[in-house]
Amino acid sequence: MKALVKSQAARGLWLEDAPVPEFGPEDVLIKVHKTGVCGTDGHIYKWDEWAQRTIKVPMIIGHEYAGEIVALGERVRTLRVGQRVSGEGHVVGMRSRASRSGHYHLDPETQGVGVNRPGAFAEFVRVPAFNVIPLPDDIDDDLGAILDPLGNAVHTALTYNLVGEDVLITGAGPIGIMAGAVARHVGARHIVITDINAHRLQLAAQVADITPVNTSEEDLKSVMGRLKMTEGFDVGLEMSGAPAAFVQMVDHLVMGGRIAMLGIPTQPFPVDWSKIVFRMLTVKGIYGREMFETWHKMIAMLQSGLQVRNVITHHLPYSDYLTGFEMLVKGECGKVVLDWTV
Repeated sequence: MKALVKSQAARGLWLEDAPVPEFGPEDVLIKVHKTGVCGTDGHIYKWDEWAQRTIKVPMIIGHEYAGEIVALGERVRTLRVGQRVSGEGHVVGMRSRASRSGHYHLDPETQGVGVNRPGAFAEFVRVPAFNVIPLPDDIDDDLGAILDPLGNAVHTALTYNLVGEDVLITGAGPIGIMAGAVARHVGARHIVITDINAHRLQLAAQVADITPVNTSEEDLKSVMGRLKMTEGFDVGLEMSGAPAAFVQMVDHLVMGGRIAMLGIPTQPFPVDWSKIVFRMLTVKGIYGREMFETWHKMIAMLQSGLQVRNVITHHLPYSDYLTGFEMLVKGECGKVVLDWTV
């Protein structure tokens, strides 16, 4: 099969021939139709410090996908060949207290598809049946291929009750934009999304009914005045990993405000904890999706009117992957979807 492989400890990815994965009694083999290119994949492509610490070369990468089951392990009873599916990209152990309590997303033995084990940027991928998510007919392969990042957005946005609340989102990447759409869908009042990338802010305005703000050109206080906000934002969703964005968020929340942090800083940075203490702010880290409640909620919201399709800005054949990755690392796209059926 064809696969995108991190075969060298250097910048880039390589399209190579690889064997079709063998699968065990509790696995399924999926023929991949579409894959989404993630920011994590961009880190691996660039071979930055995080990737060098994390990825064992060679590795087939990619973890956002939709496809069709072509083979089942002998113990798999709840799925069928020919079924359209996506899948949870975090493969968990079953020995920890968290897993045995049903809190699978907190399992310390978690391995990432396309990070710690072979991934989905290939014609076939093997995953545990436990991780497989059947796709309803009204969720097509394009949407199926971006359910993983949508799940990040949903998990983050639904951490706190947003009904009637004013929400600040820092970072207008695809996940931040989708979080804005989710916040609108569930009843937030004012939703402001910030970035310094004009292209991403323009896309945010096209995808969701939210207020984009370029913080290199406009002060958040003036935006709050324009929206007739008198105190501050009730909830902050930090999606950028940028230290300056976190500082700005802390400075513009109400007393007792709440922050959900999905963005990952590239390196440690100082925090003025006295502000967080004296203003009684709550900060919660978010990683991945709640298994499998987040999957239920995001599919239900898509079926009840949540619109995120326009966050996909480019469709490319898998052979043109370099074009997609270069756009990604330059911040010149939303979601890029690679087609593995052509």
